[in-house]
Amino acid sequence: MTSSLRCSIVCIFLVLLAVFASPLSAKSHITKHPYGKTPDGQAVDLFVLTNDKHMEVSITNYGGIIVSIRVPDRSGKLADVVLGYDTVEEYAAGNAHFGGTIGRYANRIAHGQFKLDGKTYTLPKNNGDNTLHGGLASFDRKFWEPRELTTSTDVSLELTYLSKDGEEGFPGNLSVKVVFTLPADRDELQIDYTATTDKDTVVNLTNHSYFNLAGEGNGDILKHQLTLFASNFTPVDAGLIPTGEIREV
Repeated sequence: MTSSLRCSIVCIFLVLLAVFASPLSAKSHITKHPYGKTPDGQAVDLFVLTNDKHMEVSITNYGGIIVSIRVPDRSGKLADVVLGYDTVEEYAAGNAHFGGTIGRYANRIAHGQFKLDGKTYTLPKNNGDNTLHGGLASFDRKFWEPRELTTSTDVSLELTYLSKDGEEGFPGNLSVKVVFTLPADRDELQIDYTATTDKDTVVNLTNHSYFNLAGEGNGDILKHQLTLFASNFTPVDAGLIPTGEIREV
């Protein structure tokens, strides 16, 4: 084989490699990065989900926290539309629950107790006379077990956590799974929650992101418009506990 022919074959191979490899960089994917340590020294990872349209969602295995959601505006410029902190140390020290996965019970439980199957369960009070977002150590202060999931159309991050019987006063071993999914061709984020228990219990899971569609650091949200298709709402008392009334809008 002559040197010129050998060079031609190598050059063709490199060109083909570049042609077939270059689209992969634009495909949906997940990357993992170190994200510092908690005050007690545990290492935290940041998982960045990216789709074909360059939307990015960053989530930590500490607290199942959505650190950022970067989406393009109508001109294609990317902006982070959720609020949050810059470091895991700030998340661990903060009390605003920025972007966190909340449980066992989002919102307030009046007087820090509830009755179930004839038994009264007492919970820690962390919001005046009430228990807020699951107690002193909500799910957004727990370490979750991560698993990366990818298909031909979606990229997902699965987080699992076992809340043991008696944690924060709640009954039952509660196995929780949260799946964050970013479709390849649509700028949207889907969050799916699954929970199983070995005792009767109460559970109310949610994500606690604060949104600013103008982008983080770009003023307030007072000019945002929100439409809720609802016919009724539940009024609350001075402690933000529902009164039991279902009132027409």
